Amino acid sequence: MTKIKVLVVEDESIISKDIQHSLKRLGYDIVGASATGEKAIELAAEKKPDLVLMDIMLKGDMNGIEAAEVIKREHEIPVIFLTAYADETTLEKAKVLEPNGYIIKPFKEIDLHSSIEIALYKHKKEKEVERERNYLYTIVEGKETQEFIFVKANSKLVKLNTKDIYFVEALKDYVVINTSEKRYTIHSTMKDIEAKLGEAEFIRVHRSYIVRIDKISAIEYPNLHLEDEKKEIPIGGSYKEALMLRLNLI
Repeated sequence: MTKIKVLVVEDESIISKDIQHSLKRLGYDIVGASATGEKAIELAAEKKPDLVLMDIMLKGDMNGIEAAEVIKREHEIPVIFLTAYADETTLEKAKVLEPNGYIIKPFKEIDLHSSIEIALYKHKKEKEVERERNYLYTIVEGKETQEFIFVKANSKLVKLNTKDIYFVEALKDYVVINTSEKRYTIHSTMKDIEAKLGEAEFIRVHRSYIVRIDKISAIEYPNLHLEDEKKEIPIGGSYKEALMLRLNLI
């Protein structure tokens, strides 16, 4: 079973190490640790964790709330806030962000474990509801399929038939649209690309990958293979169930 990947953001070194030790004992994989909001954003983009434990009161120019806002907006990663104390103004700002949970320091390992599992479950269900809502919206609007999209390449807009797209890959602040012959790198987010391509012919199989369903030639979990493509595409744990439901299994 694939371990849940966690990013720890805590500016007190001793507390950070204690949290990491607790997470390891609980069976989680620590993919990174940061003492600043800026570094947390970099690690989130690079390591693509399943969840971020974020201290609200970070030292430096960026607090935990500001860092969490960027991470949730750009990468759709669930965030649990860690806090020992905070004034009312700070708490109000934290609530507006709608984090996936709070943990009051100091805390017990059982509290840490339950908070993480509940946050991941809640995030998974929210994504399922969002996918269903978007799919129904495309049907109602008569937009089940998107035959063409336009991408900017070499200072001009290029008409691209969506049937030629094999997969889309996230690359920090950019996405790369891959066809059998060309790659188009554009400044966008996976969420925007997912919405523009629609859900009738494309499906997100990983936080960093969207694939065209009829291009899938084989699945050998935790990866899938595309027609005429040597690249393996990973299947994220939270996306596996939705993928299985979309396939025409016998």
